[in-house]
Parts: sequence; C-alpha cells; structure tokens
Amino acid sequence: MSDQRFAILAVCTANICRSPIMEALLRAQLDNDTFEVASAGTQGWDRQPMDGMAAMELMRLGHSNTHFRSHAVDTYLVDSADLILTATRSHRSAVLEITPAALRRTFTLLEFAALCGIVDGEDPRSLVADASRQRSKAPAEIDIGDPYRRSPEVHRRAADQIATAVGTISERLNALVAVG
Repeated sequence: MSDQRFAILAVCTANICRSPIMEALLRAQLDNDTFEVASAGTQGWDRQPMDGMAAMELMRLGHSNTHFRSHAVDTYLVDSADLILTATRSHRSAVLEITPAALRRTFTLLEFAALCGIVDGEDPRSLVADASRQRSKAPAEIDIGDPYRRSPEVHRRAADQIATAVGTISERLNALVAVG
C-alpha cells in the first residue's frame, strides 16, 4: 500500500446518532497510521453535540466522543473520501446527489460489512473496488434504522448493528494494511 492515508467518511441524517458512533468505533479500531475517519449528516445540524442516547450507547461499547460536533456532508468531504459508509440507502443516494462519481466507493455500513467477507483486495482501495463490482451480492437488508427520539432499545439495536459491522470492516482493512 502507498504511504497515502485512506480516508473513510461515515454518513447519517443529522450526524448526531449513527454516524458519530460509526466514526468513533472506526477510529478506535482501525490503524491510526493508515486510516483517517470523519462523519457528516445529510441534513446537517452544524456544530451540535452527539445525541445523549447515542452517546450513552457509545459509552456502553467502551468509547466516548465528548468533543464531537456535527457537520453537514459537502462536496469536499465526499470527494476526499476513499470509502463512504452510510447508515441507509437514502443516505447513500444523498451522497451521490452531491457527487455521482462517488458511487464506486459509497456503501451502506451493513452492505460493505457483508461484502468484506466475499470480496478480494490486496489493499483497502482494491477491496473497495472489488466490493463495488460485486455490490449485487450484498444482502437485501442493509439499512440501520434511525434511533433519534426513540426508545433505549432502538438505540441499543442500532449501536449493536454498527459495532458488529465496524468490527468486521476494521478487521478486514487492518489485515490488508498488515499484509502490505
């Protein structure tokens, strides 16, 4: 792999529940010398803290994001990302409205996690390229429901889905970097 860093962007609606959890877990689990992680929202609530229930779930998972502030997704963030992971298909569509050329590197989190188990690549960029070619092999259920203003159980379910998917993705990406 080249010395160039690999940028990952996590996207959800307001960037206060799902994508901050994705960002924090990816940042904690990925090799910091290789990967950089950011998050944003399709309906940006600029400079807002993480939702309290989402922050509690992140703490339950052993992490915190106390200095987090939300950002709206924009052309710069999309264009500079090597991999864009969204909470839902509608977020993926919103990213593609900004930059249609980002299709080959934009997936829902659950979609990319499922594809990580069946695609090949000798480095993170080639893994993303093969996942794009084999996107049709992803499962049908690839959305993480919005927990905002919902019950603690809904927040826990979303956080657990994110944690499982991030674990799969991080393990695969870190293994590619270690081999390279």
